[in-house]
Amino acid sequence: RIGFFEEKRKIVKKHLKDILAQILKTEKEIDLLKMVKEKKKMREPLVILFLGPNGHGKTTTIAKIANLFLKNGFSVVLAAADTFRAGAIEQLEIHGKKLGVKVIKHRYGADPAAVAYDAVQHARSKRIDAVLIDTAGRLQTDKDLMEEMRKIARVVEPDLKIFVGDALTGNDALDQATKFDQAVGIDASILTKADADVKGGAAISIIFATRKPVIFLGTGQEYDDLQPFTADWLLEKILGTEDF
Repeated sequence: RIGFFEEKRKIVKKHLKDILAQILKTEKEIDLLKMVKEKKKMREPLVILFLGPNGHGKTTTIAKIANLFLKNGFSVVLAAADTFRAGAIEQLEIHGKKLGVKVIKHRYGADPAAVAYDAVQHARSKRIDAVLIDTAGRLQTDKDLMEEMRKIARVVEPDLKIFVGDALTGNDALDQATKFDQAVGIDASILTKADADVKGGAAISIIFATRKPVIFLGTGQEYDDLQPFTADWLLEKILGTEDF
């Protein structure tokens, strides 16, 4: 019911905000720094498997997460488990060199699960705090790719499987996140190019479809261009900053 002197627009926006806030709530909150700290106490590395299509900023996002760990005093090793795409290993090695972290690699065409396994064993033997695994992302409908991802997950039993999607692809990002979730199971998502996404619709769709949180937003090409995702940020994007 709307009172005679009440503003309809304000009331509708308030209800919309409440509904969206409810949608953005997920069962599990994920704090990477807290998780790596807890694993370190157990003398085990935090193992994160990154999933998602090529061209959406997965490798750069891995470098950003590595940078986050390094800045907070944790050691990192990178696993070049994308042995399919030409240049993928070299791209990760460039990031590794810039960040000063080791990259575990095999030759192109090698078994990605073996690369990931070697990286985890290296981390255990050298007491490295986090293992970040880069993977191939040909097409989300590629059955061989999904089986490859499942094999890596079986072999290394990662603590987290994170989907990396491009916020600007909208429904495509939703479709990809859903397919990876159904095939491999994801624990969280990171959306790239969020600085160029005017309304943030991809985030709502992915959270709603997977019921898993978006934990970070990529906002540029620099290693520090990574911001924690909050529901308030997204609601402000969609509804503006006016009071309700």
